[in-house]
Amino acid sequence: MEGLLRKSSKLVGLAGAVLALSLLAGCSSNEPDPAQRAVNAANQADQAAARADAAAQKSAAAAAQAQAAASRVEQAASDAKAAADRAEAIASKTMSERPVRHYHVHHHHAAAAEGAAAPDAGAAPAPDSGAAAPAPAPAPATP
Repeated sequence: MEGLLRKSSKLVGLAGAVLALSLLAGCSSNEPDPAQRAVNAANQADQAAARADAAAQKSAAAAAQAQAAASRVEQAASDAKAAADRAEAIASKTMSERPVRHYHVHHHHAAAAEGAAAPDAGAAPAPDSGAAAPAPAPAPATP
């Protein structure tokens, strides 16, 4: 029986050695302990928060640019409306005013020149003209 006991204790010793080796192998593996895992998770959370902050800053800058663009568009629309109102007022004023007509009176200078060149029949000729007196009208024929 002593041999059996010796064999059993050798087996138990071997099993213990295998267990110890497996524990050592487990501890020396690349898996971190819980404290190291917590540190890694905290680092990842910190990096994610930094990325979220950067994204929020970019988003705020884009929103500010969009607000400025909307303000410029609104100002341009207001300017265009004011210009349209002015144009409408000018058109309305132009359409409602009575057009001014300019009448041109044409004087016939030719008739006035003829009257000045040919004196009246009852008037005596001018002494300096040297022209003969006009001939009397012919008498009517008697039958």
